[in-house]
Amino acid sequence: MIAAETDVALARQSGRARLKRLAAAASVSVAAVLIIAKISAWLATGSVSLLSTLIDSILDLAASLINLFAIRQALQPPDREHRFGHGKAEPLAGLAQAAFIAGSAVFLLFHAGERLLNPTPITNTGIGYAVMVFSMGLTLALVVFQRFVIRRTGSIAIRADALHYAVDLLTNTGVIVALVLSTQFGWLVADPLIAIAIAVFILSGARGILKRSLDLLMDRELPETDRQRIREVAKGHPGVIDVHDIRTRCTGTDIFVQLHLEMDPSLTLLDAHTIADQVSRGVEQVIPGAEVLIHQDPHGIPEARASFR
Repeated sequence: MIAAETDVALARQSGRARLKRLAAAASVSVAAVLIIAKISAWLATGSVSLLSTLIDSILDLAASLINLFAIRQALQPPDREHRFGHGKAEPLAGLAQAAFIAGSAVFLLFHAGERLLNPTPITNTGIGYAVMVFSMGLTLALVVFQRFVIRRTGSIAIRADALHYAVDLLTNTGVIVALVLSTQFGWLVADPLIAIAIAVFILSGARGILKRSLDLLMDRELPETDRQRIREVAKGHPGVIDVHDIRTRCTGTDIFVQLHLEMDPSLTLLDAHTIADQVSRGVEQVIPGAEVLIHQDPHGIPEARASFR
């Protein structure tokens, strides 16, 4: 029975790894195609808002390449020097992505400001429209696939990539609006103003990625709802009197849960061990993919150090 459960867990882990690799490779490919298309459109139109999406795609490619490397590294099994695995490679990649995104937004703000002071007519808008529609279709397909992968794996690196491309959908819409306003209504300032709005949006996305990455690197606890489920599973076992020192952390690919179980002091070591195993399996069911470490305490005997409930 235990061997069968282990085989199923390994199969799921292998499937999640394949999905992560595939999603990372897909984002690199999409970014490369979009860069080629947007360079042609920008050279033909001279639109600064279209330039904003080109810059974003270039940085998306750089970030996706970092993701590809980070995911491969994070999926390496634990070794003698890294007993808890290599999962923190993913939030490290998230920090790099946040820096890339913030840098692109600052560059775009300067460029849009210059165009705001010196408005320039946009030409060859037909090419711009065609490239934007193509970009939106390709990006939408990628985002749908990435979100499927996120639901299956919980990857922070893929989540950050998906955020990039979700923002791309909005920026591409903004570019189309800018092209219409500039060419059909003569509002030349619409182009740089929309580019500035896109830059602010990009900065907001970078802030979210930065916060999530730092939470993982600083071993932030899982949400209180998850901790409460762990507590309920532990205290719900008839052999457990109380539970304390629940500690959780996530590395990006792996979740670690530690807790102390208080049990009847008269239990044999074998009985206490059996109860701990049953609680461990229960926790793994409510926190899929978690690695659970349980310490068994005799109830009523205080510990030498302070505990955390």
